[in-house]
Amino acid sequence: MKAFKLENEPKIKSGFTTPEHYFDDFSAKVLQQINNEKEVKVLPLYKRKNVISIAAAAVIVFALMIPIVNNYNATSKELDEATLETYLSYQSNLNQYDLIQNLDTTDLQKLNKNVAIEDETLEDILASNPNIEHLITE
Repeated sequence: MKAFKLENEPKIKSGFTTPEHYFDDFSAKVLQQINNEKEVKVLPLYKRKNVISIAAAAVIVFALMIPIVNNYNATSKELDEATLETYLSYQSNLNQYDLIQNLDTTDLQKLNKNVAIEDETLEDILASNPNIEHLITE
């Protein structure tokens, strides 16, 4: 491997240069600019009506979106009765007798109110079942 010495290699010139006599009168130029300060423009608040109206509209839109988002999240996480019934019937090892044992008296009263059997359906069940005496006595 060849020895590398920085002193023997040609120097690379910098790409940055300053104009001639730039720093001779630099301090005088800076002091002159400081003395000639320009007045700052003050914009009154009533001239910014456009910005204020856009900000107010954004706040109103955001406030109206909050109930919509909350309603969407609440309805998407709740289970409906059909989904729960399907899960219990196909994915669980529970049978109807296990479910009945866990019902309270209030649950049974609610079930009795909701059950409406037509006369024809009742007659078909009684006619097709060989244990009619068992069904009648209970």
